[in-house]
Amino acid sequence: MSIKGISTKEAFKKLVKETKSIKGYKDPIGFGIARVDRGQRDSSKILQASFPYVNWNENFGSAAVFIAALRECGIEVDFSKSEFVCDIKKKFVKNALAAFEPFVDEAEGDAHKNVQVIKHLNFIAQNEGLDKDFRIVFIFEDSAPKSVEAVYLKLYALSLQKAPLRSLNLSGAFGVLENVAWSMNIPIELEWLRENEIELKLDGTFPVIDSVDKFPRYLQHVIPADNTRILDTSKVRMGASLAPGTTVMPGASYINFNAGTVGPVMVEGRISSSAIVGAGSDVGGGASILGVLSGTNGNPVSIGENTLLGANSVTGIPLGDGCIVDAGIAILEGTKVIIDKDQMEKIKEANPEFEYVLGKEEYVFKGVELAGLNGIHFRQDSTTGQIKAFRSKREVVLNSELH
Repeated sequence: MSIKGISTKEAFKKLVKETKSIKGYKDPIGFGIARVDRGQRDSSKILQASFPYVNWNENFGSAAVFIAALRECGIEVDFSKSEFVCDIKKKFVKNALAAFEPFVDEAEGDAHKNVQVIKHLNFIAQNEGLDKDFRIVFIFEDSAPKSVEAVYLKLYALSLQKAPLRSLNLSGAFGVLENVAWSMNIPIELEWLRENEIELKLDGTFPVIDSVDKFPRYLQHVIPADNTRILDTSKVRMGASLAPGTTVMPGASYINFNAGTVGPVMVEGRISSSAIVGAGSDVGGGASILGVLSGTNGNPVSIGENTLLGANSVTGIPLGDGCIVDAGIAILEGTKVIIDKDQMEKIKEANPEFEYVLGKEEYVFKGVELAGLNGIHFRQDSTTGQIKAFRSKREVVLNSELH
């Protein structure tokens, strides 16, 4: 069986409609075709999945075409499962290309990316063969990922800003991915390296190892915006999200997966997993925004807009807009913060929803009680060592030429 006679867009729409009428059919949350890297020692292991194009809550017509093409190959997609992954063969590509025929001549640049994928797969099939290097992935429910391909599809969705940070279920991702040696974007099984170490070293072919990790680097898979700068490839992990205008300096900076920026940000410190930084903010040299596993009691930290985290400071609570944390101090959920009466009144003006008991000359809060407030400047009294909060008098402004 094969798909034939799809020469008009009306015929294409009919095929999509017929496919969607299949009993139990469900539009996928995300889907895509990936080239996979398999284990050198165990070819059944998938070490990495590279998606040339990722569909996330979009292009449902293309999803229907892919499902129809699989059916013509005798492969039925199980819509009752949270995800579906399988190898694709030359016959699948031929059927998908036939279904996309009305769009083939238009598929270039930003138009019809899924058609472009199929066109190039057809070229590979004709010249090299597909073997077992290509797989199609559908995610129907945002459950804990079960396959390497599903983990990568979700990481792509985050890094490409198709899904908001902290919106996807990545539970168990570390258990799904293999810990591998990364060399020139190629994952290598550690056990294979051990078994072949003598020969590789004597032959002078032992690879240059960039890192050993379960996650690849962001720049191995993602092309950033023109005005985004990453000065050291090791500083951003796949699954991070960098808004246009973000600058990541070398040194003490780092952005973990499922974390990042939502506007132009200067990053010279660490943005741990699940932490989000707002537009116009500055994460100073060596500053740390804690993740959900490092002192926030599982509460993810968001930093507002135009906020400054001073060099070597530590932030473990959400901050609003226009805040400052002075260099070298830690503001954690349990940190005692003192606010004088006059400053309390000014802070209240900037945060009308903030409630407190009137009449005190001095107020003592835990850091968590000040979470999310705007316009607060956290400082340390150099005489007493006490952490104090003031109404911020400074505006944090990034250099527009750098962002």
